[in-house]
Amino acid sequence: MAGKALTIEQTLALLAATPRRIAELTAGMTASQLRSAPVPEEWSAIDVLAHLRACADARGDCIPVILAEDSPTFLAVNPRTWLKKTDYLELDFHSSFRAFATQRAELLSILEALAPEDWSRSAIVTGAGAPLERTVLFYAQWVAIHERPHVKQVEAIVNVWRLRR
Repeated sequence: MAGKALTIEQTLALLAATPRRIAELTAGMTASQLRSAPVPEEWSAIDVLAHLRACADARGDCIPVILAEDSPTFLAVNPRTWLKKTDYLELDFHSSFRAFATQRAELLSILEALAPEDWSRSAIVTGAGAPLERTVLFYAQWVAIHERPHVKQVEAIVNVWRLRR
């Protein structure tokens, strides 16, 4: 994430924008279009959403743990490995999206209530090489920055389907 740091305000704005933008982009799309990749060997909208949900679980869910405990230590979770343990790829897009949007609203309510010093609360993360110290701000920024290209990916998927109409 080097060189890509966002302010707290920018981070919150991006986190809030992702569900809104995905909802706007996918409005009017059929279940079949959302489930199917418009180009062979590429992701479908449900594939992107499943990935975003796994990342939100693996990274965003660290934030409440860091806030609830003093300097916790926990094992890093790989979102791709986590995704295999979920049913996110099998769910219909709209129910999966509602769960994503609900999870995001809950995360935002936590983050928006933080005092400035709470953003620097940290945890030690193990299991991905040397133990790393990660803060609330780090995880929030990581999620926000990671989602940006995936929102563009959903836009590209939707645009291909709309051109085919």
